[in-house]
Amino acid sequence: MEQVKGLVLYGSKYGSTRRYAQELARQLGFDCLDHRQATGQEAGQYPVIVYGGGLYAGGVTGLKQTCRRMEQPERAQWFFFTVGLADPAEAANQAHIRQGLAEQIPVPLARPDRFFHLRGAMDYSALSAAHRAMMWGLVQKLKHTPAPRRTPEDEQLLATYGQRIDFVDLTSLEPLCQALTAAVEDF
Repeated sequence: MEQVKGLVLYGSKYGSTRRYAQELARQLGFDCLDHRQATGQEAGQYPVIVYGGGLYAGGVTGLKQTCRRMEQPERAQWFFFTVGLADPAEAANQAHIRQGLAEQIPVPLARPDRFFHLRGAMDYSALSAAHRAMMWGLVQKLKHTPAPRRTPEDEQLLATYGQRIDFVDLTSLEPLCQALTAAVEDF
């Protein structure tokens, strides 16, 4: 029986991050767990760990709790991916996401070359009351922003408010898969 080389942990509220995590684990033959199932001993059991989390108000779902709970996290090579609606191809979005990650990840694990960012989905009818209220507030703010100062993403958010939007693209996992494949080959 072939030894498992890695683990994908994920924090997902509405399913986009889970979809990416399960596909990544399938492609690489890694184990896959919701972050709430982690025991804290995974760094000693897996040489490579990937953490994927949904972005909400600058935070990454479950990341801070997972990092705090992990025993001797430096025993594994860590990679991180985030999933959100903001386009990670935009430099300002990527800088904002990376700043949030740096605030949540312990310094020895925070290697920017191991941060990856993906786009997710949103179904307004499935949002919690708190998230619906946050989105309503954001949309109200955007409506009062002069059109010339709105970004294309702002316009897209206004145009799709209240609908289901899905930017999940499983092929966007390729750069992360390549980085992980290279890390596993080192063992």
